[in-house]
Amino acid sequence: MTGGWRALSVAGLGAVGIALLAAATVCVSSGCSTIGYYAQSVGGHLALVRAARPVPDWLADAHTPAALKARLELSQRIRDFAVSALHQPDNASYRRYADLKRASAVWNVVAAPELSLKLQTWCFPVVGCVGYRGYYELTEANAFADGLREQALEVSVYGVPAYSTLGMLPGDALKDPLLNTFIDYPEGELARLIFHELAHQIAFAAGDTVFNESFATTVERLGAERWLRERAGPQARAEYEQGAARRRDFRELATRYRDRFQALYDSAASVADKRGAKAALLAELRADHEAMKRARWGGFSGYDGWFALANNASFGVLAAYNQLVPNFERLFEREGRDWPAFYAQVKRLAALPLAERRKALDR
Repeated sequence: MTGGWRALSVAGLGAVGIALLAAATVCVSSGCSTIGYYAQSVGGHLALVRAARPVPDWLADAHTPAALKARLELSQRIRDFAVSALHQPDNASYRRYADLKRASAVWNVVAAPELSLKLQTWCFPVVGCVGYRGYYELTEANAFADGLREQALEVSVYGVPAYSTLGMLPGDALKDPLLNTFIDYPEGELARLIFHELAHQIAFAAGDTVFNESFATTVERLGAERWLRERAGPQARAEYEQGAARRRDFRELATRYRDRFQALYDSAASVADKRGAKAALLAELRADHEAMKRARWGGFSGYDGWFALANNASFGVLAAYNQLVPNFERLFEREGRDWPAFYAQVKRLAALPLAERRKALDR
């Protein structure tokens, strides 16, 4: 996937991460009346890991297509690099592969009010409150989304190619596998995804999606740049830079409009005036995207879906993945670009109360 959803789709903790970590707990609040939700999550993940086999088995199988073998070999070089160069966990994660026969691992549902960018959250034991719900069946995701729309919320449903269970599940067979949903990504994108998901195993702040995703996004960017610089060929580097330039353009444009929407919603204008101004801003956003696509992207259409469906929920997710990245980048530089020292500081921050964590990052 190379479109706009790629920047927004790597869930820090999938539905199963919530369900399996709290499977013995029955929620009774309105925010998590979810015995059925837990059931689909556990069943979905177990089906996923049952489909996975160790990468060496795929490589030794005469029926495995040559192209898939090449991608699996590349994935293992990236996985080894994650350990040796980035000091990420050396475990069974991404050492197995499964073909799910579908385009997404799960589908996430996010929602926000009509005149706010604040995401709806759902609270669970262990992991705290998160701004999405993940489903292994698109029909179930859409059904839940329809219920949210009936509550006058703006909703976004998007496919997620990978998720992290934080490395907490026991046994190699339950560790997060490589999937057909992302194995064919361009080399730099494949590296980004693996580094991002492994970062979630290093540090996790319960109930702080912005912290968790911004940290993982920082690791993926810095790690992918190093992989491409040290291990990739010219074609892979050129391909990645083209995609990175588009991502930068996308983030700049989307962030600029997100700030304008936030200013509008924070203003003293009447509800009717806010609705009118919001519609005008959305039209202006889409016109600017079309102009950028022609002028800078050579007609590249990978972000068309995001801009066509952009709403408050979309902008809320965007903030979660990028808001604190500059803070983490400065922290990485302050620690002398030393990965273990950087991780130690991030773990220390993750253990702080939310308000102290934000103050420390701002410093």
